[in-house]
Amino acid sequence: MPADYDGTDFVDSDFQSTKKPDLTGAHGVSVGRPPTREEIETKVGETQQRLLSLKRMQEELERERAALEEARRRRSEYQTGREEMLQSLTRGVGLLEEAEFNSRRDAEQLARTLTELREALVKVQSVHDETWTQDNYSVELTRALTIIDNARMEWNAARLKWPLLNGQIASETESAPAVKSPAASFESMNFAGLCRLGLALTWPLVVVTLGALGVLIALLVRH
Repeated sequence: MPADYDGTDFVDSDFQSTKKPDLTGAHGVSVGRPPTREEIETKVGETQQRLLSLKRMQEELERERAALEEARRRRSEYQTGREEMLQSLTRGVGLLEEAEFNSRRDAEQLARTLTELREALVKVQSVHDETWTQDNYSVELTRALTIIDNARMEWNAARLKWPLLNGQIASETESAPAVKSPAASFESMNFAGLCRLGLALTWPLVVVTLGALGVLIALLVRH
């Protein structure tokens, strides 16, 4: 019967170091021999699956990129539109507030002028000269002239404020004066007028022709 293992026993370390390692690969394929057909098909299938997975990942990344691009475009459109509308609306509100203030002021002035003219009209209409007597004639006449002078001042002040009372606003239906054509102008002229017009247009040519003719005659006479 063999004895138990003792640490002092002889162990061949060279034999232990030259012991062959496991040559089996990750898929059970021996590294030291060429792969079989089944192993190649297995690796091709796994590679195809990895390609499909990578393609799906690429498509997902493309969709994510497109979504981010759309979000960036909409964000830029929002910022640009917001700034544009802030400027436009602020300017529009300011202009309309000023126009509203001016319109309200003009309306208030117009209402005040209208009230003053109505009061002046009532006062002028209240003067009834047919009721005057010989006793109150002088007093009533002075009072009537005062009322008329005050009404005239109200009327003149209203005319200064509102040009409409002076008739300065021309009607839009008024047509512009017709412009005569040159043909119509010639047709309206008589024979004498046409002769004068022709002479006025051709007299420089006539003067030049007569001058040249005179020079030619002088040269002929000299020879």
